[in-house]
Amino acid sequence: MKIDKFVLFIIVAIVLAYFFPELGVKQVINTISSVGISLIFFFYGLKLSPSKLKAGLKNWKLHILVQVATFILFPLLVLIVKPFLLNQEQETIWLAFFFLAALPSTVSSSVVMVSIAKGNMPAAIFNASISGIIGILVTPLWMGLFVTNDQTSFNFIDIYTKLIVQIILPVVLGLLLQRYLGTFAQKHSSKITLFDKSIILLIIYKSFASSFTNNIFSTVSALDLVLLLAGVLVLFTITYFSTGFIATKLNFNIEDKITAQFCGTKKSLVHGTVFSKIIFGNMAAIGIILLPIMLFHATQILIISVIASKLAKRKV
Repeated sequence: MKIDKFVLFIIVAIVLAYFFPELGVKQVINTISSVGISLIFFFYGLKLSPSKLKAGLKNWKLHILVQVATFILFPLLVLIVKPFLLNQEQETIWLAFFFLAALPSTVSSSVVMVSIAKGNMPAAIFNASISGIIGILVTPLWMGLFVTNDQTSFNFIDIYTKLIVQIILPVVLGLLLQRYLGTFAQKHSSKITLFDKSIILLIIYKSFASSFTNNIFSTVSALDLVLLLAGVLVLFTITYFSTGFIATKLNFNIEDKITAQFCGTKKSLVHGTVFSKIIFGNMAAIGIILLPIMLFHATQILIISVIASKLAKRKV
């Protein structure tokens, strides 16, 4: 299996943040990342096809399962652990996991993996696309239940104002211009993806630079990282097999089951980095908040790649 190059670049961004944290606190970096976020979602709107979304509405059982797994099953699994927290450090790590659990699915990798595994492609495109839209509303609602004023100045009006300006308006503008620029966006999809990833790497660098500057990781040991990875794997495994079990009970065919398991267990690193900037602002522990989603992104791609490769060998 080839290592995802984007995962390697994430590691490089973190290393740069460790050795050169002073660049991450400059205002110009903050401005570029803010503008970049709006452009990411403008291009996202350009690539959304209203006709395909409308056609995808027919398979409603599959769609409901994917969205329930994404926005309900994930958060409930993390909520089970909350009563067992003992100190502030564990509270922060738990909040990072809950943030991961509250995030929407992602489009690109979900669709690519479903394609490799010969799953239901139209349903994958529909669910991955609609998940991002639902997440704009649902993720802040979930986080508002547990983010306190001691951790960050969480204000629903302020949060949703930023979401409207930086995300919703660009998406709507992209949708309105889709009939004129949609073909252009599809033609240059690889370049747009490169731009998206560049902005995400910039936000990751900025977030970790801030955390390194404030010595947030001084309390995080190698054992803590191992436990974080174990937690991510447990969360993925339970969700993957639970989704598959429900899909079997609902008599899904193999293509729909693949789509349910692949899309229902994916979490968007793009939305994670963007939402962390909007929801948590300049919170000192922002680097720790992003750790679970980055670990999840890397491990999920690796595991699903292996599964997809095996499924691709079956006769259709």
